[in-house]
Amino acid sequence: MALVPCQVLRAAILLSYCSILCNYKAIDMPAHQTYGGSWKFLTFIDLVIQAVFFGICVLTDLSSLLTRGNDSQEQERQLRKLISLRDWMMAVLAFPVGVFVVTMFWSIYIYDRELVYPKLLDNFIPAWLNHGMHTTVLPFVLIEMRTTHHQYPSRSCGLAAVCTFAVGYILWMCWIHHVTGVWVYPLLEHLSPGVKIIFFAAVTVIINIFYLVGEVLNNYIWDTQKCIDEGKEKPKLE
Repeated sequence: MALVPCQVLRAAILLSYCSILCNYKAIDMPAHQTYGGSWKFLTFIDLVIQAVFFGICVLTDLSSLLTRGNDSQEQERQLRKLISLRDWMMAVLAFPVGVFVVTMFWSIYIYDRELVYPKLLDNFIPAWLNHGMHTTVLPFVLIEMRTTHHQYPSRSCGLAAVCTFAVGYILWMCWIHHVTGVWVYPLLEHLSPGVKIIFFAAVTVIINIFYLVGEVLNNYIWDTQKCIDEGKEKPKLE
């Protein structure tokens, strides 16, 4: 039996994201006052995605609890819709975008932090908040994957949705540059137009790879768990 019920874990994770978002929005940073505000940063978009996702998880848990022992077909149908939405968000947004943000941020940060997170930001964002935005996202989404089986969409539909998100964000960054003349991330200032196209294509490929990693990992965890459960149910031979 789990030491902490998964429902409690989800509620705690949701509260932590709400705290992170509130603290981040309370920071008086010049970047928040420019065109696009916080919404120009993938980190902030990811935090919103994670908060909405875990909010849906908690809502699903509550709905499942309230409909338990209830024979209402309409309530069962609504619950199945909620579960489908939860699973779709996990597959297409929460896992690939969350893992992408963590891996890309820390990879570039280790190489040269000024390209993605200038030292000046230390004056505005405390270390614990930085880790809340760029580190804990990964263990939180892995905990969710381990505690709950998620039904992935067909691979073609899933990859199409991930590509749509990636291309949409890239176009959003390009539009911000068109309006302001400044790239959202300092890294892009150092790249020529041709290299930028290659970089954007590589980013799209990487986030699609993370989608596939999530699908494989989800199937591995729950296929293994199924084998363990079936092994426990087999009667012992005398």
